[in-house]
Amino acid sequence: MDTGDFRAGDVLSVTCPFTPARVERGVTWDYISVRWPWWDIDTGSDFMRWNGIMALGVDTGGQAPGPEVELFRTDPPPEQLEAGDICRVGVPPTVVHVTAVEHHDPPLETGRLPRPHLTVSVLRRGVSYREFPDDSHLNGTGYGLHPGDGIPFTFELLMRPYASLELGDEVADAADRAWRFDGPWDWTPFDKEPAGPGPHWPLTLLTRAGTPCTAKDAQAVAASTASGSHQDTVQDWMTLTNASLTP
Repeated sequence: MDTGDFRAGDVLSVTCPFTPARVERGVTWDYISVRWPWWDIDTGSDFMRWNGIMALGVDTGGQAPGPEVELFRTDPPPEQLEAGDICRVGVPPTVVHVTAVEHHDPPLETGRLPRPHLTVSVLRRGVSYREFPDDSHLNGTGYGLHPGDGIPFTFELLMRPYASLELGDEVADAADRAWRFDGPWDWTPFDKEPAGPGPHWPLTLLTRAGTPCTAKDAQAVAASTASGSHQDTVQDWMTLTNASLTP
């Protein structure tokens, strides 16, 4: 995937090659701390200070949310490591779903280099948005990745619901209702009636970017919704993610 081509609702497989790193502190409070092998300290940061160490959530049987969303793993596992040991840190192939995408202009100041232009929040398979209350430190969105920030992630797109649509598209459905598409689970009917089970397929594209759509775009939307249903898409997504929909 292109480093900017992410959308809420995407289901991805993410990996990162395992790379040597030094353990700075063993397991403490459900975390292990390692000297990060990819980033540099941003000495030009005016208000953010980073010491080159990252704390990775580990599963110690506690109730902290960190281990449930952490993507990075150590080899050998944390319970076999002590301060000063050399291990490898990386991400094994992991299925995640995207809960939010945020672009940063100017780049985000984090105390680390390179400064990220993009934040993609993800949750691992089996973990849902609603499992994290909005007042938690995760705010329900999950683990923040910064594609293009020097960590050699590889992303494989497994599913993009309504890939033929773009955010802001206006469509008519088979039940003669008009809708605005703001994401696969974010449909607004223009008749102001309750959305109910969602749009009825097939769909007819009406406008894109506020202007009448082209015949090519209309054909692509019609073809992609010629069979199946919105509820089929929901079920396929939930089966792949083992999660409930992100509101």
